[in-house]
Amino acid sequence: MIRGRDNDVTVRRTRGWRAVTTRAGSALAAVALLVTGSAVGTAAPPPGFDEFTGVWPTAVDQANCRPGDRVETGLQGEVPLDDRRSRRSTAGYNCNIDLVGQYQGLGAGPVSPTYENCAYIASTFPGNLFGPDAGVHVVDVSDPADPVRTAVLTEPAMVGGTWESMKVHRGRGLLVATGVGLILGAGYISIYDISQDCAHPRLLNTTTGSMLNMPIPITTHEGDFSPDGNTYWASGIAPGYVSAVDISDPTQPMVVWGGLTGVEAHGMGFTPDGNTMYLANLGGLTIIDVSAVQNRVPRTVIGHPLPHIGQKFWTDGFINQHSIYATYDGEPHLFTVDEGGSGGVKLFDIADRANPKWRTSAKLQINLPEHADRWASSSAGNGAFAYDAHYCRLDRPDDPRLMACSWIQSGIRVFDVSDPDHFREVAYYNPPAQTGKHLQLPNSLHAVLGSIIGPPIIGTIALARAVIQGQTSLNGVVNDQSRLLGGDLSADWCLSPPEFHGDKLYVACMDNGFMALQLDPSVFRS
Repeated sequence: MIRGRDNDVTVRRTRGWRAVTTRAGSALAAVALLVTGSAVGTAAPPPGFDEFTGVWPTAVDQANCRPGDRVETGLQGEVPLDDRRSRRSTAGYNCNIDLVGQYQGLGAGPVSPTYENCAYIASTFPGNLFGPDAGVHVVDVSDPADPVRTAVLTEPAMVGGTWESMKVHRGRGLLVATGVGLILGAGYISIYDISQDCAHPRLLNTTTGSMLNMPIPITTHEGDFSPDGNTYWASGIAPGYVSAVDISDPTQPMVVWGGLTGVEAHGMGFTPDGNTMYLANLGGLTIIDVSAVQNRVPRTVIGHPLPHIGQKFWTDGFINQHSIYATYDGEPHLFTVDEGGSGGVKLFDIADRANPKWRTSAKLQINLPEHADRWASSSAGNGAFAYDAHYCRLDRPDDPRLMACSWIQSGIRVFDVSDPDHFREVAYYNPPAQTGKHLQLPNSLHAVLGSIIGPPIIGTIALARAVIQGQTSLNGVVNDQSRLLGGDLSADWCLSPPEFHGDKLYVACMDNGFMALQLDPSVFRS
């Protein structure tokens, strides 16, 4: 139980809410009711759990916060409606994490990576065009308490909105991003050397892919490196088109493969040898043998289709975002994240790479079916996304101890994942809401789109399912904050992965921009 008077009130409220929401339902709901409100994850899937139709019924253990922390006043992960109305949310919430320094700038796009003592702030198109210095902002974090902008990258790909495409390969010291525009783009990629001076990236492909008159044949929304850094994979969402860009010579990027992989292609993860891709799709994972690309003769064009070796679909969450390969006691596992439908983060045993076995999940209380009405009512009027996981990072790939995730309106969440059968939350930081600052943040996707789209439409399928199954009601879902158009910025959107830099996390949330966060010693042990 979290210490502090505010949390005692939370516990009383939560117990009352559980009593109200407990009701008969399907067999799945009955299983959930056995553990409802305990906030303790099961050590294995519940008896009879169906990996396709099942909904993980429990939340992770709550963190034990320090005296003086600004703890959450509602359910775990929730920014309550009362806090939004009263502007309490503009103070933010923290537990075992402290803000060290910040560069807010003009706000941030979805995925902003870091490298050594530098951060790269994703651009949002077309919002960034309405502010000064359109493009990707480079921030020097040599002094985490005083981050300083040192450069603006203005190539077409960088001004054109990098969305979820901007990634860093630490081994090669490369920064790559593609021009996505608004949701989906084509043709432009920029590759920078950041190995010598990360605060001043040096463009390597000065012609192909970077000049307006020299595009390359890719569609893009997201992308990532192969483990060896010789290939950049660009995914273009619908209709599932993916391109492999050979960057073994980063001055001359060349598309060596492109093709359809299914109905949708999002982010991805790889086995360490680069031969197997776990490609996120609309409802799970497409598992692809990409060894022909990985082991190609350099610059050789691959023309044949890449074989699918398996797939994994589920209905607990959707719009799968990306995956992270890890091992426990030498056995291969895969963390994968759903950005819609309260699916949270799943851990799969992939000893059989073509047939992942669901081992456990990380969810917050606000993601449980019995709280789906609270999920909808408290986030009403703050844009299309509510309380869903988006991007995660591990402190290490082998026997990981900590996982840090961006959880959109729930902020930054940190979990102890050292026991693969029992995750628990150990810290969180939900930054101060920037209510009323739309015009000051033209590069924030949230401020741009959140000011247009009102209700949390991403995830309403999960709400409908919970209502149909009798696990929640529609009471209060429509309230005085509800609107079809116009967002209030009453909670930030955190979509970028929090990246470990020793005992610090470097992360960018859309309205607050870049932040250097300090983990409490009780959480981080070297």
